[in-house]
Amino acid sequence: MSIGFVVVNALGPLYIATERFDPRRGADWDKYVAWSGLTQLREVVTLDAILCPRVVKEILPEDWNEIVNEDFMLDYFISLDYLVQRAGSLEGRNLLCVYKNPATQPSPHDSRFQFEGCDLVDVRGGISALTNCGGFPLAFENAELSAVGLLASLERARTVQNGLKTHYESQAHADCDVWAIFRDRQAASHV
Repeated sequence: MSIGFVVVNALGPLYIATERFDPRRGADWDKYVAWSGLTQLREVVTLDAILCPRVVKEILPEDWNEIVNEDFMLDYFISLDYLVQRAGSLEGRNLLCVYKNPATQPSPHDSRFQFEGCDLVDVRGGISALTNCGGFPLAFENAELSAVGLLASLERARTVQNGLKTHYESQAHADCDVWAIFRDRQAASHV
């Protein structure tokens, strides 16, 4: 068996399916909103693996030609059709099209997706500095996050990214990549 390696420098579009985190999670949601103070949220749309776990939990041998073969990137698929097949039912889940550290504001390659905003996720790929660190007030105000916990523009995300590096250099989750996040319109309409 031959295993191919896909290494992507200009990362995007990539695809990932995540569990939803919203009021339907009951007490977990209530505790999260009380802890975070993010009372404006109607849902969290993030690449944070703790808040929104991945739908595809394990890598199968046949996945290697369909995923990004880089550290901390094995959850990201390069083929939307393959991910949809692997994920099974997406009912009640988020199907995301994402761009890592885009040079300019991206647009989706597929009209099924709409722009939700930008996330800042630590470079090890697991924790959102926006929604799962309790806030970084010298870099951004929690009140500026959208109703899904994201920043409205790539420009603002880059400014926050620089602010995190400047003011919180000793914080593990402050060294972040900027991710532009587009969500499947059908999933977005089921909020």
